[in-house]
Amino acid sequence: MTVDKPSASWDPDSAHPTSDRVAIDVHLGPGELDRALRRDVETGLTSEPKELPPKWFYDEQGSALFDKITRLDEYYQTEAERSILANRASELIATVQADTIVELGSGTSDKTRTVLDEATSTGSLKRFIPFDVSEEFLRHAAHMLAARYPRLEVHGVVGDFDRHLTEIPTGGRRLIMLLGGTIGNYPPAERRRFLSEIVSGMRPGDHFLVGVDVVKDPARIELAYNDPAGVTEAFNKNVLGVINRNLRANFDLDAFSHIAYFDPEHEWIEILLQSDQDQRVTVAELDLEVEFYTGERMRTEISAKFRQDRFENELIDVGLKPVAWWADANGDFAVSLAARPLAEPAT
Repeated sequence: MTVDKPSASWDPDSAHPTSDRVAIDVHLGPGELDRALRRDVETGLTSEPKELPPKWFYDEQGSALFDKITRLDEYYQTEAERSILANRASELIATVQADTIVELGSGTSDKTRTVLDEATSTGSLKRFIPFDVSEEFLRHAAHMLAARYPRLEVHGVVGDFDRHLTEIPTGGRRLIMLLGGTIGNYPPAERRRFLSEIVSGMRPGDHFLVGVDVVKDPARIELAYNDPAGVTEAFNKNVLGVINRNLRANFDLDAFSHIAYFDPEHEWIEILLQSDQDQRVTVAELDLEVEFYTGERMRTEISAKFRQDRFENELIDVGLKPVAWWADANGDFAVSLAARPLAEPAT
């Protein structure tokens, strides 16, 4: 999701009346994202087969394209998840009894506001911790939320999922949320590592809420990633644009085709870019030349789909106890709630 961003000269921490209720921890120093992009691109373009991590879709242009995707009729996930949160917010808040909500990959916290509205109306919620990779984006969103919820402390964390989960503030009774089907971008082994790291930072009584896309008619799933308007295609190709803009590469976006199909063995969508010709690409900032042959495919993302029993077993395997599984009216999407169990009494 995208929001109107402040000008470069705008200092929200000094200029906004909510400043006394907003704190921002920054764990990504200047140049760190650039160095990470360089590492990932060099590794990905020299691997066999080639592969690029999906997190590099999301520069300003990519975020705007994804915002368009979420509004497409074919892309059912966003509105399905929103409907679940709207219908289950009261039950959720009564169950978790949290005084702190953490949102991983928070963006504008658009869908989350339904949960925040319910939690603040009960008087139980004291603190909201949005976690995002963009400092400017997070600062602006944090002050918007502090203005919307006058009694809420907002403690933002700027960081990378893969390195900074341990930096999330502790204390209180927490609900940690990961929405949007983001968990599906991790292959099984990486997903287990990611979930284990989240659980390692949870205390007994904390809860974890995660949005998951569910297995259904493959044609319906594939249509969500192959919309007739070509928005998803443009979004997929934008990762090449990111490399062109940031690393002085010369990818010809028109020389690649967008491919997205459901893999029934792994029950995930495989998203790739296919070279339409023999070509050589130069990445000047890396002093790298890369050959592509006609028909060569480079993976840019997977999006795993889940069955309730399988996903809940994954949660159990990392030490969580499934509490609820809430699906939308059409059964397209689900939100899973799990808890870090309270310690068993000594016998």
